[in-house]
Amino acid sequence: MDTERIDETDQAIITRLQYDGRMPFSKIASELGISEGTVRRRVKQLTDDGVLQIVAVVEPQHLGWSAAGMIGVTVQAGQVDAVAQQLTQFPEVSYLFMASGEFDLFAEVFCSDGGHFVSFLNEKLQQVPGVERTQTFMILKMYKLSYRWGESEPPRVGHTAHISLENHEADQ
Repeated sequence: MDTERIDETDQAIITRLQYDGRMPFSKIASELGISEGTVRRRVKQLTDDGVLQIVAVVEPQHLGWSAAGMIGVTVQAGQVDAVAQQLTQFPEVSYLFMASGEFDLFAEVFCSDGGHFVSFLNEKLQQVPGVERTQTFMILKMYKLSYRWGESEPPRVGHTAHISLENHEADQ
């Protein structure tokens, strides 16, 4: 499934689940004015297609991961994908992306403490073939951490979305 196939009904369902991943399908259906079966089928299709994951999110420090940082990584020409594949294997790396600018990759890293962080840098990250240079930016204070892409505010309680019947009548 590509993003062009996510219609307004799917988006409305996803929006509610982004704010409460355990929201009952019956409540979502009621808020959207569609059947519970439609919600259930659409969530299943979205998860089967790899568009949607429903997971528990825990603040890392509560799990003993108290040393966090963003690391800019400069990679040898032609090696970005190979290095990225290697970095995705490290449990300390929670987020990894290719970027334009001074660094080829940025990795968000969580470690148990400063010693673990230094060990990760010296014994893992900087030993990956193709890594030329790294620069670490320690995270001192987190002001926002959100997984709610595309929606700035939670859906209003009791608000029924205006969804055209043509988008979901085949699902009912």
